Amino acid sequence: MKRVIYSGAGLLLIALAFLVFNILSGLLFTNARLDLTEQKLYTISEGTERILEELESPIELQFFYSDGAVRDLVALRNYARRVEELLRAYERAAGGKLKLQVIDPQPFSEEEDRAAELGLQAVSLDRGGDKVYFGLAGTNAEGHTQTIPFFPLDQEEFLEYEVSRLVQSLATAQLPVVGVLSGLQINGGFDMRTQQATPPWMVLEDIRQLFHIESLKHDIDMIPTNVSVLMLVHPKQLPEQTLYAVDQFVMRGGKVLVFVDPFSEADPGSMMGPGGFAEEKASELEPLFKAWGLRMPADQVVADASYAMSVGIGPERRAVRHPGWLSLPQQALDADDVTTASLESLTLATTGLLEPLEGASTRFTPLMRSSGYAMPIEAGRFATLQNPEELLRGLEPTGERYTLAARIQGPAQSAYPNGIEGRKDGLKESDSINVIVVADTDLLSDRMWVQVQDFFGQRFPQPWADNGSFVINALDNLSGSDALISVRSRGRFARPFVVVEELQRQAENRFRETEEVLQRRLAETEAQLAELQSPDPEQALELTAEQQAALQGYMQEKLRIRKELREVRYQLNADIEGLGRTLKFLNIALVPLLLTLGVLGLWFWRRRRPA
Repeated sequence: MKRVIYSGAGLLLIALAFLVFNILSGLLFTNARLDLTEQKLYTISEGTERILEELESPIELQFFYSDGAVRDLVALRNYARRVEELLRAYERAAGGKLKLQVIDPQPFSEEEDRAAELGLQAVSLDRGGDKVYFGLAGTNAEGHTQTIPFFPLDQEEFLEYEVSRLVQSLATAQLPVVGVLSGLQINGGFDMRTQQATPPWMVLEDIRQLFHIESLKHDIDMIPTNVSVLMLVHPKQLPEQTLYAVDQFVMRGGKVLVFVDPFSEADPGSMMGPGGFAEEKASELEPLFKAWGLRMPADQVVADASYAMSVGIGPERRAVRHPGWLSLPQQALDADDVTTASLESLTLATTGLLEPLEGASTRFTPLMRSSGYAMPIEAGRFATLQNPEELLRGLEPTGERYTLAARIQGPAQSAYPNGIEGRKDGLKESDSINVIVVADTDLLSDRMWVQVQDFFGQRFPQPWADNGSFVINALDNLSGSDALISVRSRGRFARPFVVVEELQRQAENRFRETEEVLQRRLAETEAQLAELQSPDPEQALELTAEQQAALQGYMQEKLRIRKELREVRYQLNADIEGLGRTLKFLNIALVPLLLTLGVLGLWFWRRRRPA
């Protein structure tokens, strides 16, 4: 038998068997997939399966893909194959309620006209006029249509969510209504600094895909009955009639998502307010919060040394850590609440803190919390803050983990048990309220979580934090629909470099003091040099020998200090580079070496083993 295997005929037989196996497996197991990723990124989620199981009427999907026009674009062809595989998986899981049609729209054909009519985006490949269609259109039994105009190659991590959103939109007869009352220009506005119009915030664009948005006026006296969830953003100085309208909405079972802030950096503010600039940028709902069983201490911002974000300051954009801008990791989020359970990171800026009131009848559940290396500081300090390192040096952690967002549930009394003038017959209490309060508004602004790219006139978000997902999750949950939450939570492939971030924090703490001393010495030396050096060349020649020697000494001292400063900054990344070298060694040399030694050891053991 061994002679046959080692012979040429045996090797040919093995090769043929391998070829036949591959051909048969390709034919018999075309749709078989093995997903070994930790988060099951390539497996249809439970949320998608639930959406497909609940389909009551058939949906037709038309996948327009210009196959013939992209023969030389390998990346696009491979991505198109993965999109089609996912759509086939949807078709199988829907049990006949979803039909897929793959269409190759040839130039000047009826299929191309149909794609353009549905609103799909054609992308030109070259000056010759060749166009590529790579989008999806869905139609329900009533004839309503939803489309994904084009599948960008760099958005594959959101593929399942986008397709599931389209299917659910077609399956839902009517979108839930979100009433938005905002003190910020989230719908877009005009930037006085740039003298240009500003687009709507991307978080509002995300909400609009899944909900019908109804904008509410600042002085509204009754929340419309068709509103499923009320979203309050930076509710500054609301009149009593509006506060009463919100109170009664909650008393009759309405759900509320509130974003308040002791210092909203997204608010342009005003220098004309009697309380000063910082107070003009603050918002609160004190009478309602008291009735709901919580409070937000006025003029208090949470500074956190552990979760501080890195920001660039100065002309050279030197990286420093800002303890007022927080990047919350997974351990800072409630793992048991559906709105935060599967999120990876959230970013907030100058956020306040929430506290439960003693004796409250409601249940106070923290959703986001600071680390133990945090302390509250006055919000007014941020109005004139130039260097965040000033806050970091003066930080004295209390050891307490402060609540930055919370869910409030349970029985509650009205904040206006006797009503208001002209309205005395309101509800007095509720058996169960459901309110989510976030002590920050800046997490909604684009700069805190997403980079928006313009692609052929369309805005495509590239989120680097989960702020948008949190808002959508909260609205989904409060409106009673959570089918998409598990799909959306899998949206980001990026994994934080936890070890690298911890090494960077340790290095910064270790060398910050040395760097500050060197910076002061350098500033002093440059000041002394400026005194000796004269802008007039003739006067420079009149320096005495002692002055020239001192000038030369200061210049040498300046060079020495700058060299030491470079060395310190190099040491900041030394541990990270060392970790990188270790990982390279493990992957490139150690693992193959161990495998080779293992194979040689097995071969040697078999040779030594008696026959």
